[in-house]
Amino acid sequence: MPRVKYWSPAVLWMVMIFLMSTDSFSAPNTSSVIEPLIRLLFPAASAGTVQMVHGALRKAGHVIEYFVLGLLYFRAFRGGSPVRWQGRWAALSVLAVLAYAATDEFHQSFAPSRTASVIDVAIDAAGGLFSQALLFLRHRCGRSA
Repeated sequence: MPRVKYWSPAVLWMVMIFLMSTDSFSAPNTSSVIEPLIRLLFPAASAGTVQMVHGALRKAGHVIEYFVLGLLYFRAFRGGSPVRWQGRWAALSVLAVLAYAATDEFHQSFAPSRTASVIDVAIDAAGGLFSQALLFLRHRCGRSA
């Protein structure tokens, strides 16, 4: 039962990422919501600038999604251990993030308005690496994880 306690949040987050990888959350579909908000905030922005900001926000979403997934994987690999940080857990978390990012891009290749991208896998992996770097720094500074 303890495994369920530690792995459930990671699995639920993976389901959320899977759902976000469908046609419903493709760039053409999110543009109808995000681009008007960008125009509201920056009325003088050119169409090109609005599209660039929209793209940047989407890539930031990748980093954030996989940053959180990296934290949740670390929590799951750590389980209930009283030890606060181990490099093995961080390495497994990064590998799991990379594996899930690759399978998520493969999943996107089946959605008509989505494309699979090695660049997106790298962006996702960066989010996972960043989460582990922050956990490591927190450990090195003597704070509990």
